[in-house]
Amino acid sequence: MHVVLTREVGRNEALAAWLPSDAKASEVPLTTTRYVDEGTVGDELRSSGSYGAFRALVVTSARVGRYLALARGALAPDAGVFSVGPATTRVLHERGMKVHAQATGAARDLALQVSRGPVLVLGAAAMRDELVVVLGERGIDVTVIACYETVPSPPDEDGAQLLRDAQVVLIGAPSAWSVARAFIGPDTWVVVPGPTTGAAVRVQHQRVIEGWGPSLRERLAAL
Repeated sequence: MHVVLTREVGRNEALAAWLPSDAKASEVPLTTTRYVDEGTVGDELRSSGSYGAFRALVVTSARVGRYLALARGALAPDAGVFSVGPATTRVLHERGMKVHAQATGAARDLALQVSRGPVLVLGAAAMRDELVVVLGERGIDVTVIACYETVPSPPDEDGAQLLRDAQVVLIGAPSAWSVARAFIGPDTWVVVPGPTTGAAVRVQHQRVIEGWGPSLRERLAAL
């Protein structure tokens, strides 16, 4: 089984560990991350009317780790911390922040867990707004700070051929799919982390598997 991993170089190790033992894995990065200057994020936090009084922090990606020290100063002493995905939770724990609840899929899954506002959300520039909408409907004030953006990165010809030949391709975000879709045939299985990316892929591709984790090994072996 030929599997192509499309996250940035250095971000595919965990995914490779979830593949069947007989799988041949190739890396073809399809995105790169542009981080917002930490000074800019700090200024935006301090200019918020709720600085020092946020009762909840929602972190939607492990990429936000470099901004957590800045976020601490924006939180009230009793603030709850919420994360999206186990990788994000690990980063929070590494920085000494206790996670009160974790969503395994989309950020909106945390909406019912967050009961107090104002809420500070740290994530991507193109972050989906379901969480903000649901909390707003409940009368909870939300401030969203964009910390990074994921930018498509087209493959070279060798990478494009690897995508064409792959039996399985792992796609971590809609931005990666926007690049990959031109090279992936209808018989290729596309594996995504959750429903947000799954919905983006299914618009143009039928063979989709949702869910990253140790169980992926058995699911791929059964194909």
